[in-house]
Amino acid sequence: MNYHVMTLFPDMIRQGMNTSIIGRAMEKGLLSLDCIDIRAFTKEKHGHVDDAPYGGGAGMVMQAQPVYDCYLHICSEIHAETKPRVIYLTPQGKTFDQKMSVEFAKEEHLIFLCGHYEGIDERVLNKIVTDEISIGDYVLTGGELAAMVLMDSISRNIPGVLHNDISAETESFSDGLLEYPQYTRPEVFEGERVPEVLLSGHHANIAKWRREQSILRTYERRPDLFHQVEFDKKDRKFIKEQLGLLLP
Repeated sequence: MNYHVMTLFPDMIRQGMNTSIIGRAMEKGLLSLDCIDIRAFTKEKHGHVDDAPYGGGAGMVMQAQPVYDCYLHICSEIHAETKPRVIYLTPQGKTFDQKMSVEFAKEEHLIFLCGHYEGIDERVLNKIVTDEISIGDYVLTGGELAAMVLMDSISRNIPGVLHNDISAETESFSDGLLEYPQYTRPEVFEGERVPEVLLSGHHANIAKWRREQSILRTYERRPDLFHQVEFDKKDRKFIKEQLGLLLP
């Protein structure tokens, strides 16, 4: 996976991504990160990349020209024969989820466009953006943090990035459910014991317990997700017995 980030603050992205699991994955060559400063492409003699909005209003708007020239530079660097996928981080976009994360992970190149001020000239967005993505219904000062959230999530779906690839298959949202509770040593903490089934060594019983805990946790904490999951016959029996729900 090759990430290309169009930003006014490239150091912010580099510092945020060069650590932990993602940093090690880049060292191994599983991921690459290219942060391109949009300011380098402005034709304004004072280095400005923004201007007042037509029609008036508060704040400034990022100009189309430096953003577009930055995009063309990336396309020439990656020798793109077809239009690359460009993700614009905006609260107006579709809310990011695990399904999108898995989909984006299949791409060879992903370009992230980080806006600032009151936004970016609509004309360049119409010309280059393929996906408008939001990480939630709130506003940030820029798209950099949102871009890092997406890159962190997407990277976890790249083979070899996680130390244990099974983690990506069992963690929250991988099957539409929240992850089951986790425990480690000691067996007793402040009077509370680890569930006996996890100490049994019986893998089938452990798998059953974890599945049931995921179902209960999702029902209690994210009922919106619970009602979107396709449960099998065993799940529906458990849900009927424990929650008193009859599912189709």
